[in-house]
Amino acid sequence: MASTGVFFHPQRGRSPSPGAFLARVSLCESTLIQTLIDMSKNLVNSFSNKSFSLQCKNFRSLIRKIEIFIMLFEHLHDSGYSVALSSTAKLCFEEFYVLLYQSKILFDDCTQTSRIWLLIQNCMISHGFQYLDREISMVLDVCPLQELISCEDVREQVELLRKQLERNEFLIDQRDEAMRIRLFGFVEEFGFGTIPDAMELRALFQERLGIEDANSYRREIEFLEELICHHEDYIEPNPSVLKGIIALTQYCRFLFCGFEDDDGMINFENHGEQMKNLITEEIAKTFVTLPKEFSCPISLDLMQDPVVVSTGQTFDRSSISKWLKRQHMRRENYTCPTTGQLLAHIVLAPNRALKNLISLWCVAQGMFSEPKDTHRQISPPVSSTRAVIEANRATAMLLIKQLSCGPDIGKTVAARWLQMLASIREEDAVYIAVAGSIPLFRKLLSSPHPKAQENSINAILTLSAYYSNMSLIMDEVGCLELIVKVMRSGYTEIARENAASILSTLCTVHDYKTRIAGKEGAISGLLWLLKMGTPREKKVAIGTLYLLSSHVDNCSKLVEADAVEFLAEAMENKGVAESATGALNFLVKHPIGANAVRKDGKAISGLLILRISGTNRARATAVATLRELYRDCLQCNQLRRAVPAFLTNPLIPAVYRFREGQCIAASFAGYAR
Repeated sequence: MASTGVFFHPQRGRSPSPGAFLARVSLCESTLIQTLIDMSKNLVNSFSNKSFSLQCKNFRSLIRKIEIFIMLFEHLHDSGYSVALSSTAKLCFEEFYVLLYQSKILFDDCTQTSRIWLLIQNCMISHGFQYLDREISMVLDVCPLQELISCEDVREQVELLRKQLERNEFLIDQRDEAMRIRLFGFVEEFGFGTIPDAMELRALFQERLGIEDANSYRREIEFLEELICHHEDYIEPNPSVLKGIIALTQYCRFLFCGFEDDDGMINFENHGEQMKNLITEEIAKTFVTLPKEFSCPISLDLMQDPVVVSTGQTFDRSSISKWLKRQHMRRENYTCPTTGQLLAHIVLAPNRALKNLISLWCVAQGMFSEPKDTHRQISPPVSSTRAVIEANRATAMLLIKQLSCGPDIGKTVAARWLQMLASIREEDAVYIAVAGSIPLFRKLLSSPHPKAQENSINAILTLSAYYSNMSLIMDEVGCLELIVKVMRSGYTEIARENAASILSTLCTVHDYKTRIAGKEGAISGLLWLLKMGTPREKKVAIGTLYLLSSHVDNCSKLVEADAVEFLAEAMENKGVAESATGALNFLVKHPIGANAVRKDGKAISGLLILRISGTNRARATAVATLRELYRDCLQCNQLRRAVPAFLTNPLIPAVYRFREGQCIAASFAGYAR
């Protein structure tokens, strides 16, 4: 009799109802026969006219069996046997109900699921059809049909069906099996470093599987990615092989479908309008808009395992670990990627509260995190196999070619996908940069289309995270100037913020600090962001200014740009006060900077306030800055002018002025001795 489980076949976004495997035993005989007739006809009408790219013979065979059932059930209904069934006959017809329901699930799975997955599971799906054949044969053997069937034609059809089922053998369509073997052969070719023949790929994916447009390719990829995410521990083939197939499918998507939008070319006129008028459906579906608080400042991807460094900044564990590893290999001091501050330690504290919020957001968005592997990127998937690496590189070359000579919409989509590929691993980012993408991104920075500019700046930011790519960016003629221009007047907030982040990343190389500060508009643009930008823009700007101020040759440039005034105002903002104090601390170590800070009463007031009410790090930096300044005053014999401004400032309560006066006097006494 029918089992409660036909076969395992995971399907995206759908789970069979438990009622699919249970007979409606409460139905009377006449209602049961009529239900069987309706179900059988519904199956035949729904699926008999469909064209199947896979499992064609099994589909047609099962449809023919159901057509014979319709003849049988209608005969019983018309003959009046439906009201006088024996207990054995009724039990058998209840089993017919279960088998029809299981047939419907099998049909639905095979027509609604990924075609690539259907091909991969060709043998298992064939076993599902064989299972139904065995169950049908068993029911026909047990059911007393000879007593019920009076029509000779119906009896002959049922008897013929029974004999066919008795000698029926396990059927695997050799054409489908050859396609499955060829699919794995393409993955192996990439594994050996060879790009498969385009004509053969087209024959398999488009002509035989019927995957003909960008939406179809995207659905195939999404299905396989979700399959890995939810069934990683027990799917066959193993996830590493599936990731190779995903990379192959991604390559075919760009090879055959190009980069145009599904609804036609985008209308780029009136680019000053809202972003929705500038984005195609293809670009919009390529990525999910993440809340800024949930994205890692380094990779720009959703954080899977957020951790906090000693400066209080939050990063994804995998990204900050790579950052610290690179600094260790270059024997540099450990610094915060966002603020540029030195890290007191490299202990990464889990941010469980943020991780819980991200999990809730993912559920609300229909996304699912991966608790067992927090180092995996969301999309595209990461794999260690050579096939995935080579397929991704072949895809990158297609994207770079499109970035070079494609239409505007194609360049926009290509820039986004290159950024995604570069975020997978360092080797991919280096390959993309060396392959000549940076000059093309530079050209796209001048695009009048906001999304093109934003995608390009995001891609450069991802590439700049790796030391070997920094020199390529710095040496590209005009690239740094355009990055500064985007930071000052980019179309979108994300573009301006990420342009400043690029400067911050490049400033981690000491020799680049003077080159960046020397670019027209760089310092003034950062100061403008510090004053007028969003909270995130202010954090990025102050981090970059902090790094620039650490180079002694930049002190005069910062002072000339009135950086002291902006930093003094920034100290009133708790989010950037620490970095602002650190920048002032660097400036006062230079005579020009010390003189500028000494003349700015607001800067002195801010340091005194932080000395009392700031965070531990802000207090320590403020004290160090004040002492450095007082020592300079003492050495320059300018104590008489400097101290009264500190002690009589009305912003400081009297008790604190008295305390600071004692502190200053003690400091001066120590220096005098």
